[in-house]
Amino acid sequence: MTDRPAIRRRDFLATAGAALASLGCGGRVGLPGLSRWGLVLRNGTIIDGSGGAPFEGDVAIVDGRIAAIGRSLSGRGAEEIDVRGLAVAPGFIDIHSHADGTLFDDPRAESVIRQGVTTVIVGQDGGSRGPSREDPSARTQIRRSLRAQGPFQSLGDFLAAVDALPPAVNVASMVGLGTVRGIVIGNDDRPATPAEVTRMQSLVSAAIAHGACGASSGLEYIPGAFASQEELIALCEPLAAAKLPYATHMRNEDDRLLDSLDESIAVARLAGCPLQVSHLKTQGPRNWPKIDAALDRLEKARASGLDVAFDRYPYVAYQTGLTNLFPAWSRDGGTERFLARLRDSATAARIRDEALAKVELIGGWDNVQITSVSNETDRAAEGQRLGAWAKASGADPYEAAVGLLERSGGSVGMVGFAMSEDNIARFLAHPLGMVCSDGGAFATEGPARRGHPHPRSLGSFPRVLGHYVRDRRALPLEDAVRKMSAFPASRVRLTDRGMLRQGLAADVVVFDPATVTDRATFAEPFSYAEGIRVVIVNGVPALRDGERAERRAGRALRPVEQGR
Repeated sequence: MTDRPAIRRRDFLATAGAALASLGCGGRVGLPGLSRWGLVLRNGTIIDGSGGAPFEGDVAIVDGRIAAIGRSLSGRGAEEIDVRGLAVAPGFIDIHSHADGTLFDDPRAESVIRQGVTTVIVGQDGGSRGPSREDPSARTQIRRSLRAQGPFQSLGDFLAAVDALPPAVNVASMVGLGTVRGIVIGNDDRPATPAEVTRMQSLVSAAIAHGACGASSGLEYIPGAFASQEELIALCEPLAAAKLPYATHMRNEDDRLLDSLDESIAVARLAGCPLQVSHLKTQGPRNWPKIDAALDRLEKARASGLDVAFDRYPYVAYQTGLTNLFPAWSRDGGTERFLARLRDSATAARIRDEALAKVELIGGWDNVQITSVSNETDRAAEGQRLGAWAKASGADPYEAAVGLLERSGGSVGMVGFAMSEDNIARFLAHPLGMVCSDGGAFATEGPARRGHPHPRSLGSFPRVLGHYVRDRRALPLEDAVRKMSAFPASRVRLTDRGMLRQGLAADVVVFDPATVTDRATFAEPFSYAEGIRVVIVNGVPALRDGERAERRAGRALRPVEQGR
């Protein structure tokens, strides 16, 4: 086997993967006799996560760790995979994920693994699976049943359940400040008392002690929307000593975007903690020009000493609950009160006016796609644009939306088409930006095939590599890999992964830069990405040439993780 010259950065995209037009990457052989290495990836183009130029070499793995990296490593591997012409990178880290939604029903995490993602950061948008107000004595049955979804008495209980499962991917979790507020105050729109703030602070501190990798807020959701800036500052103060981030789904992402950014910066600055702006966007065509002002605010905050960054998924539509089209005040007290207000003569007209204004902002009812319902009789609405669906039945779109909510007890999912493709490219390329999916874990079959999900759950990371790196040339490949690995690892202090370095955890993805692409669409979401050839989690292959391994090697991760 002769050495090939190192691929220069400017030539990489044009040449990587070309050599496999007729070869594939499936060549692997078990070698007889004593082996120096466990698994060796041979002849790959290594993109190590640092942002530096790719180089040719081998990666050797022993006991779940990267044992060596270099050109033509001597010694045999018990197993070797020829990855000539393919990119070898750190396993991708999804800094904003909701994969825990199906994790205990289907721990294979198919759509996650098949994107090259090896670690998910859950507990986002103010909601986490622990803590809860449940009696600890009730946890016995939960611990016996690994299919339980929680909530768990503590975040530590959730992480222990992940370890006991185990899933195919690594899982770290933030503590949700909305979850904490719900425990102490409930869903009421009122200020927290000093005693309640103290109790909520203690819950946040306990979650950090149990392994939380930050705290999240969802300020467009209930009950997070009712938290004041002062309350948020107080709850984020425990993050400062641990140097963990406050990740916020801001109070507004459209007309009041800039004010919301100012609030987020103020919370982190006054609490003394890093800031992670979740899925930064300029929502609604009239707000697309605000991208310059938004980025300027973040850059100035960074220049003034605030540790700030943001994440972004690579699609023009967002996903949320249909209730998010309705004003926060109308959801005060929870779902039952919200549904009652929709028909109450004292509030119905005002709610309708504010909801219609929100729909107008994103371009009309046909920019609202229904993704999930709880009521079986409305199952045909999944995947439909609400405007067209209502018209086909002769219904007013607003009344059709209200009817869906009433019949499903408020549990209706939606996708809203409201963002600019050009702005997405700018967000992804920005030095403070990193890649996320903001999606769940789905599968084309089995218990994780649910509803009509946003395609980001099945295609985000390959879409960045294919559409934005290869096709649009919005950012270099090595920078995109850094935004998917080392950068997010550093945000949540997972110090033993995120790069290809000797001694670090062996989370690795092998992909073909010439063919990697997303296949899921808004019309047909249940299609896996292509071009992801090999995925290794903690040294164990999880995916090879489209074939999933039976063994699941994921585990719960905690900040400043040093391995075991």
